[in-house]
Amino acid sequence: MIKKPKNFLIDMDGVLVKGSTMIPGANEFIHRLVTTGAKFLVLTNNSRFTAGDLSYKLKMAGLEIPSQAIFTSAMATARFLHSQRPQGKAFVIGESGLTTALHEVGYIITEHNPDYVVLGETETLNQDVFTRAIRLVINGARFIATNPDASGPSEKGVVPGAGALAALIESASEKKAFYVGKPNPLMMRSAINYLGVHSEDTVMVGDRMDTDIVAGVQSGMDTILVLTGITRKEDVDRYPYVPSQILDSVADIIL
Repeated sequence: MIKKPKNFLIDMDGVLVKGSTMIPGANEFIHRLVTTGAKFLVLTNNSRFTAGDLSYKLKMAGLEIPSQAIFTSAMATARFLHSQRPQGKAFVIGESGLTTALHEVGYIITEHNPDYVVLGETETLNQDVFTRAIRLVINGARFIATNPDASGPSEKGVVPGAGALAALIESASEKKAFYVGKPNPLMMRSAINYLGVHSEDTVMVGDRMDTDIVAGVQSGMDTILVLTGITRKEDVDRYPYVPSQILDSVADIIL
């Protein structure tokens, strides 16, 4: 059993909300975190939106979570690039969540001799843009993707994720991307540093064994799998690692 952890990293889709609908009990769980003074971050591989955008989206679903308590794979990607090559240049395929995060760390977005090609989710599948990205990678630009998710949720249903789009560039350029988001422990360490806590005092809460739970396990955290998202209880035995707890939803988490 997990004994009164102080800090939580909480996946968003399938844990707190499904699309634009709050999962029952999620608001009470967040309220308990706030009233007990627990530190927490809502953690998402989604790089399309800024933290402010997601805060507003969650508010419309009935969840009061400030932008400062939201951490995206775009933010993790920007922090990684800044640590590798400060004040660098990047050719970017993605939406405002990614471009904003890169600008905030001082990156220049350009197609002229970029240090990196950076890919996130996008609704605009422009062949010319992808062709330019492929040529830049072939010519030596380092290839970074915000996350490896093959698909993601939207209001209209499943949409291609950054992993699916990266596969196109990988296949044409014959060069592999470096993926920053979950399940890469880099995403978890970046979130922990952002929150200012330690892994041994932190719990990862998620609905996916192959991203949330494995990322938590590899980062030395306790983990809670909730069954409100993609994973069913009978799926757990398929994996060589297990979560610390399996609960029906975040409503059942005892602080």
